[in-house]
Amino acid sequence: MRARMKIALASDHAAIDLKADLREWLVDQGHEVADLGPDSTDSVDYPDFGYNLASVVADGTVERGIALCGSGIGISISVNRNPAVRCALVSEPLSAALAREHNDANCIAMGARLTGIDMAKACVTAFLETEFGGGRHQRRVDKLSNPPATDPS
Repeated sequence: MRARMKIALASDHAAIDLKADLREWLVDQGHEVADLGPDSTDSVDYPDFGYNLASVVADGTVERGIALCGSGIGISISVNRNPAVRCALVSEPLSAALAREHNDANCIAMGARLTGIDMAKACVTAFLETEFGGGRHQRRVDKLSNPPATDPS
């Protein structure tokens, strides 16, 4: 796995177990991990945790973020509300690698009800080990954080 990184994890109540398993595995891999919660299976609102994750990625407190909820969809939407963050919903290692190589994703999202621990680890490994390709992709990535003004007519 890539050199030690600072990684933040956040989830909703549906992904508590997957988050705990990934946290333990990432620490065993030598990474510094910030668990942004929640800490129980009591029902919570995933946007709150997605916004917190996006904030620490955007301000540079951590290098990468991993967002988890039941499907991965809701929390990925909330993380992507921050224009400095590019969160890709992934379900297998190729999508995680392409999210890094082509989109310079700094977060990934996965669904705990859809992704088992072994596949989640494979996705995280691809996400952490793949470098951004730059080149022709840079122009497109720049537009993600700076969308052009639209013509209202």
